[in-house]
Amino acid sequence: MTKTFLIAAALGLTAYSCSGQKHSQGNETPNTLNKKEKAAGWKLLFDGKTTAGWHTYGTTAPGTAWQAVDGTLQLNGDAQSGRGDLVSDEEYGNFELQLDWKISQKGNSGVCLYVIDNKDKYKYMWYTGPEMQILDNDGHPDGKITKHRAGDLYDIIKSSSEPVKAVGEWNHVVIKSLNGKLDFYLNGVHVIDTRMWDDNWRALVAQSKFKNLPDFAAFKSGRIGLQDHGNTVWFRNIKIKRL
Repeated sequence: MTKTFLIAAALGLTAYSCSGQKHSQGNETPNTLNKKEKAAGWKLLFDGKTTAGWHTYGTTAPGTAWQAVDGTLQLNGDAQSGRGDLVSDEEYGNFELQLDWKISQKGNSGVCLYVIDNKDKYKYMWYTGPEMQILDNDGHPDGKITKHRAGDLYDIIKSSSEPVKAVGEWNHVVIKSLNGKLDFYLNGVHVIDTRMWDDNWRALVAQSKFKNLPDFAAFKSGRIGLQDHGNTVWFRNIKIKRL
């Protein structure tokens, strides 16, 4: 982590990774876009008040376990009904996605990309959508598994470092996918740098738990997915820009 990033984080300012990628540090009103973001083409995927723009995978509406609570999009991990992964109403090809997340103690969740919303053909959204892992690394059993920790490209690539914050604190994510080039940033640190859909990618998938899913990560346009892994998780500041 650079000295610049540490100073910026301490002052609550905007920080930059070595790639020049901008990362919000919470100094603006949550779930809003400033003039510069609007001009650049950013769109909110969560308005801070409703679940508009989302639906449960394989259905047409969001399940009741997902609620807008105090400016966050919350999955109630204790709910007995209304469960399921949440996916965006719209599909995206080349994009940059930003969001904040925090996880409950011993919790597990994730952000999936390029999800094909066809439950008749694909039982779960992870049959098609690669995932950035969200996890309590110390409290959840997956924390003991390489490539299953917070910030990892789940079961495919281990993150280059682990800048994840303590359970209950907000983490800031940037995911950028452009013509196959895939980059993950966690709390201002560039943790995944890879390319999809080439021979190396296919080799990585062939060595993963997804090797027997022929359509896993096969699509170049799809929905954004928020995972219901049975634990309470919160999201905010979900915004996206088409590239």
